[in-house]
Amino acid sequence: MSKSTMSPGPVTLDVVGQVLDAEDRRRILNPLTGGVILFGRNFADRKQLTKLTADIKKLRSDVLISIDHEGGRVQRCKTDGFTHLPAMRKFGELWGVKSNSTHAAESAALAMAAATACGYILAAELRACGVDLSFTPVLDLDFGRSGVIGDRSFSRDPQIVFALAKSLNEGLRLADMANCGKHFPGHGWAEADSHVAIPVDERSMAQILNDDAKPYEWLDLSLAAVMPAHVIYPKVDKNPAGFSNVWLHSILRQELGFEGVIFSDDLSMEGASVAGSVVKGAELALNAGCDAVLICNRPDLADQLLEKLKVSKAKQSESATRLNRLMPKSAALSWDDLQDEAEYQHAKGLLKQMKLIA
Repeated sequence: MSKSTMSPGPVTLDVVGQVLDAEDRRRILNPLTGGVILFGRNFADRKQLTKLTADIKKLRSDVLISIDHEGGRVQRCKTDGFTHLPAMRKFGELWGVKSNSTHAAESAALAMAAATACGYILAAELRACGVDLSFTPVLDLDFGRSGVIGDRSFSRDPQIVFALAKSLNEGLRLADMANCGKHFPGHGWAEADSHVAIPVDERSMAQILNDDAKPYEWLDLSLAAVMPAHVIYPKVDKNPAGFSNVWLHSILRQELGFEGVIFSDDLSMEGASVAGSVVKGAELALNAGCDAVLICNRPDLADQLLEKLKVSKAKQSESATRLNRLMPKSAALSWDDLQDEAEYQHAKGLLKQMKLIA
């Protein structure tokens, strides 16, 4: 099957190293593949990253190249000119600097402007190296309970999370990058890390919808994609949110009216183990409402998925239509041209002035 006749499938997988090997190429060319997610191990410098993404696109121009690049401790590209972006908590703190004074509105405006600048820098630098999407922003609330979320969250206050996430999304949009809010309906209360454990949140649906899920409701049509949490909310459903028809179909799609892409979180994480095999997990996620499933850091499991997963033509067509909307619509600036661009210089100058970047 030539790349011109292919459309993105529902599997997003990773590649082993800094160049594509034969096994990477075989997996990317599989019709079930629709995305490639990159990690720190795939980055040595800008030249290497740009060649890697170009090589992926030569194989499959329809494949979405993504990365977890939020800022703070979750940023895969940190050297060779990439701006080391602040943790999102910094913007929430900036919002609250003058919260007890008559200048509260000024602080909020500065924080939102800084978040927009951050989103623009993040997206423009990645796009200059051939990356299509970053899985950001984090919409979880910071209850002071979850170590895995912590300073990745803007704030405990859902109104502040909403306002700053919307601002960051605007920066992404200005660089022609989509966004992905995570981890629906909220990972901030559950203490366990879903990478190594199975988190449980015992609160009621009403508590979660009236607090954690509010940013998703308020962001509405400005959210292009959502990633659900590998968290079990037993008062709502026995399954983690990413495998739950209640959370993804009844609440996210129907009640909140979300029409964008739903990505599963990584199926190799411990929080996904309740589903059983990786194939069973993918089936549950897709049947619950996910458009794409991630499988990371386990090439053996990726092979199982590509060999055994069965997806109906109708489901694959629906998912492909949504995934295609996440693709950038314009050509990216080269890295050198980006350095001279007024918008980029202004964004970096603003964050430097606020001492958010060096």
